[in-house]
Amino acid sequence: MTYGRTSLPKLILVLGALGISLWGCGGDSDGTTSAGGDGGGPTAGASTSSTSGSGSGSVSGSTTGSTSGSSTGSDGAGGSGAGGDASTSSAGGGASTSGAGGGASTSGAGGGASTSGAGGGEAITCPSPALRAGDTNKTITIGSSNRSYVLHVPAAYDGSKPVPLVVDLHPLGGSGPSERSGSPYPAQTDPEGVIMAFPSGLSGPSGGAWNVGPCCVKNTDDVAFVKAMVAEIQETACIDPKRIYAVGFSMGGGMSHYLACHAADTFAAVAPAAFDLLQENIGDCKPSRPITVISFRSTGDPIVPYAGGYSAVVSGMPITFLGAKSTLEKWGQINKCTGSPSAEDSKGCSTFSNCEGGVEVALCTKQGGGHDYGNAAVGWPVLKRHTLP
Repeated sequence: MTYGRTSLPKLILVLGALGISLWGCGGDSDGTTSAGGDGGGPTAGASTSSTSGSGSGSVSGSTTGSTSGSSTGSDGAGGSGAGGDASTSSAGGGASTSGAGGGASTSGAGGGASTSGAGGGEAITCPSPALRAGDTNKTITIGSSNRSYVLHVPAAYDGSKPVPLVVDLHPLGGSGPSERSGSPYPAQTDPEGVIMAFPSGLSGPSGGAWNVGPCCVKNTDDVAFVKAMVAEIQETACIDPKRIYAVGFSMGGGMSHYLACHAADTFAAVAPAAFDLLQENIGDCKPSRPITVISFRSTGDPIVPYAGGYSAVVSGMPITFLGAKSTLEKWGQINKCTGSPSAEDSKGCSTFSNCEGGVEVALCTKQGGGHDYGNAAVGWPVLKRHTLP
C-alpha cells in the first residue's frame, strides 16, 4: 500500500479503517512506485550497462562488497563539477590538473589512477577507470546479513576530481529502488556530478525500515551498514571524504537524524524530511562534533504531527516525536547555537546561524501540505556549503 500520493480524505478513510498510520509511503521493491512529495527524481535513460567486481570495507564486523544486477543509464543533465572549480587538461597523454574546493591537484593521463586535491587538504587518488553513468544494484555483507543499495552515477561525473556523496534514505515500507524513483535530490545534484546512494533497510514488522533505537527493525546496526556502504563506494568512485551528506524522507528522515547523532565523523550535514527527533533518543544524541541539520516539515502532516506526540505505528515499538520546533531547538542546543533562530524567510526556513564550528540548524516549514518530501532546491545548497573540519 502506498500513501505518498494519496489524497488526504482517502488517507483518513484508510487510517480510520485500519486504526493505524504509517510514517512511510513505501514503494514496491522494484522501484516502480514511489513516495509522494514535492517532486520526483529523474527517469532512467534507455542505455544500459553492467558492472561486476568486488570491494571490501569493514565497520563493526566483516564486510565484503560485491556488485550485482544490471545498471540503467541515467538521463541526468551534464554540467560543471562540484564546487565550480576550474580544470585544465591536454590531449595526447599529457597531464591534467583539477582542483576541488581550492586544493591544487594533478592527474596523469594514460589510464592510471588520477590524484586530486579536495578542500585544500591532502591529495585524493581517484579510482581508475572512472565509473560509467547509470544506476547499479549492489550488495554488501555486514556480519551475517546481505544488504543492498542502488549506486547512482550521473552523466556529469567523469572521475577526474573528488565529488560529494549523498546518501538518500527511504521511508517505512520502502526500498532503495523506490527512493531512487521518488527522490527530488538527483535533479539538483546530477548537474554537479554528485554520486548518490539509495540503501535498503531490512524488513521489520511494517516492511523495509531503519533501526533508530526504539523502532523500527531489530537486531541490525544500520549506522555500521551505512558507514560500510560509504567506505565501499569510496573504493570505486572519486569521493571527497569531507563532503558526504545524508538526506531522507519520513522514516528515512528519522535515520538521517540518527546518523547526525551517531555518525558525525562521516557526514558533514544532513537534511531530514517529514520526521523529527525522538524523545527516546535525545539522551543518546551526542555527535562527535557540531553538525549542520536542515529539516523540512509540513504543518498539515497527518502521519508525523508537526507538534509532535506519541505514536505506536509499529507493533511493540512505540515512539514519541519531539515536534518540529522542539527538534529545531534541541539541535540548536546540541550544536551550542547562541541567540534565537531567524524569522522564517520566503522558503519558510528559520535558522540558527551562530553555532559552534560554523554549522547551521534550520527548520523549513511548509504551511498546510501533508506528509511531504523536503525541498531539495533549498536543502542541497545548504548541505554543500558545509564540509567536515
